[in-house]
Amino acid sequence: MRASLDTNVIIHFYKAGLQDILFAFFDEGVFIYEQIRNVELENHGQDVLNQVDADIADGKMELYTNQRLRNLQVYKIFEHNVSENRNLYGTGDLGEVYAISLAQTLGAYSLVTNDTKQGGPYMSLLQFEDDIMPFTFADVLILRYLIGTVDENQTLKDFNSINTSSNLNWSFKSQVIKFVKRFFKDPYRDEDIVWIKKLAAENNINIKLKLATLSRLL
Repeated sequence: MRASLDTNVIIHFYKAGLQDILFAFFDEGVFIYEQIRNVELENHGQDVLNQVDADIADGKMELYTNQRLRNLQVYKIFEHNVSENRNLYGTGDLGEVYAISLAQTLGAYSLVTNDTKQGGPYMSLLQFEDDIMPFTFADVLILRYLIGTVDENQTLKDFNSINTSSNLNWSFKSQVIKFVKRFFKDPYRDEDIVWIKKLAAENNINIKLKLATLSRLL
């Protein structure tokens, strides 16, 4: 999968020193728009900026500038997506607008953001007819566990590391419950059910059994 990253999730993974999870899980590419690097991270993520720049230089994360989008002949499409998304999300957080617009422009399947408030990118994308799959950092950790990359103990440890380093005060139990609701019990859209069943088939896993094992730790 490919993923466009919102500012908050970049900061949270990097603060915990767990950014390599993103690169391994989204093995087809991780990218950000230049405004997120030059404005959002300059203002809110100074403590992780050098690491972000090093990973961009090493090719782990792709930085998309306006000129690069023009060279790809998709800048006008990006401008249109930005305009549409500003109408949907307002101007309070341009970082999320740019992250979503870049994903739409490049045909990325995933947006990773920890902005789960009503009207924010995560909840809105679940309720719109859109091809983009939104994930929080907790979703990424749960999915990584389900496909067998790490066990349940490492998953909980990594969640606690991110939660603590960024003072998020999230509950892993509540995140697992939300995950189950989204993909199994009360999904916002049928596409999520189709997606999780395909994931299970491709990786030959019993998701309900693995979630039960994970839940016993909580």
